[in-house]
Amino acid sequence: MFTSQTSSFQESIDVEEKDTDFDNEDLAGFSPKIQQINSYYSIYYYQNTRSETSEESVAWSQRRADSTTSQEDFSLTLLDTSLPAEAEPELRSYISRRLSKGALLGGMGNIATVELSVLEQAVGCYCCLLEQERSPEQPEADGNGWVVCLLGGSEKGLNLFRIELDKYVQGLQSSLTPEMQNLETEVRPYLSRWYEESVMHIHRVVQLVQTNIGHLLYAALSHTHVEVNGTDERTKTDVARFIKAASLQGLVQEEPATASLCKTISEDSTSCLVIDCSSSPPAFNNAVSNRFCDDWIQAFLNAAERFNPFLLRQILENFKLKAIQDMNNLKRFIRQAEMSHYALFRCCLFLQTCGNGDILLQNARAEHSGLPEACSIIRVLEEFIAEQALGIVQ
Repeated sequence: MFTSQTSSFQESIDVEEKDTDFDNEDLAGFSPKIQQINSYYSIYYYQNTRSETSEESVAWSQRRADSTTSQEDFSLTLLDTSLPAEAEPELRSYISRRLSKGALLGGMGNIATVELSVLEQAVGCYCCLLEQERSPEQPEADGNGWVVCLLGGSEKGLNLFRIELDKYVQGLQSSLTPEMQNLETEVRPYLSRWYEESVMHIHRVVQLVQTNIGHLLYAALSHTHVEVNGTDERTKTDVARFIKAASLQGLVQEEPATASLCKTISEDSTSCLVIDCSSSPPAFNNAVSNRFCDDWIQAFLNAAERFNPFLLRQILENFKLKAIQDMNNLKRFIRQAEMSHYALFRCCLFLQTCGNGDILLQNARAEHSGLPEACSIIRVLEEFIAEQALGIVQ
C-alpha cells in the first residue's frame, strides 16, 4: 500500500521527465532569454451588421475596409496586432469562422490551436469576445464588441492559465472604445504585456526565492500569511498570486467558526512568513517547511532553469493534486479509525511516511470540527506527530 503511494508521488514530481507535450511543444520557440519568447496579440472590433444604422458607424467601417472581414451578419475589423502582416488575415479568417459557428460567447475565453503559415509551428490561441456596453442612447451598439486574441505556447499550456488570461482580458474592457483614440497609450502597451503579466509570474517567483520555494509552498498549504518587504509592487503581487495558486483554499470544508479562527492564527505576526527582498538572495524570517514541500523544490528549479512557465504551472498543479490525494487518504483512515485500532495504526504510519502530516492534520481538524469522535482521533494523531518531531530533535 505505502509502496504504491510512494510510486504515485514520484510520478507526480517527475512530470518534467514524462510530459512530452510540454517538452516538445511548449519548449520549442523558447530561447534561453525570457525577452525573446514568442508571443503575439490581435484585437478586432466586432460589429453586428444587422443592427448597424448609424451613418458614422458605416463611414468608420468604410475607412477600415482594407482590414475588415465581413460575414453575412457581422464584420470583423482589425484594430491592432503584433503578428507578422502575412499571418494576421489567417487569424482573422479563423476567428470569423468561430464567430459564425457561435463558438465565441461574450466574456468567456476560448482556447484552441491555430496554424498560421508564417509561424514555425502551431500555437495556442486564447480568444475572448468583450461585448460593448449597451445603452438606450446607442441602440446601434447592441451586439457589438471587441475580440481579443492572445497567442503563444500551446493550447495545453494556455489552458493552465485560463483564469489569469480571463482576468487580464477583462481588465482591458474599461479602456475600449470603437474609435480607440487610446490605442497607442493604453491598449497596445497593455496587450503587449499579456505574457509577462498572465503567464510568467510563477517563473519570476521561483527565480527570486530559488531553494526557498519550499517555504512558500508550505505557507500556501498552511494558510500562513506572507509579508514581502523591500521590493516593488509587482514582486509583492507575484508572490501573492503564487500563494493563491498553490493553496487549497476552497477545497477544505471548514466550519465558519473554525475558518475564522484559522484566519486569525494565520495573520498572527509571530507566525507570519516575512520575506525581505532588500538583500540578495532574499532573507526569510519565521520560515517553516516540511519534507513533503521540500521534495518538490528541485522540480520547480529545473523547470525554471529551462524557462518553461507552462511546465512550472503543471508541476504546481501536480503538487496540489498530491496534497489533495493525501488529504483524502487521511480522511478515509480517520473514518476507519473510529471503528478499528488497526486503522488508527495505519493513520500513524501514513502520517509518518507522507512528510506532510502537520498540514494534513490541520486541514482535517478544520473539516471535522463538528464531529466529536473524529476530533478525538485527530488529537491522538497530533500527539503522535508531536512525539515524532520531538524524537527527531532529540
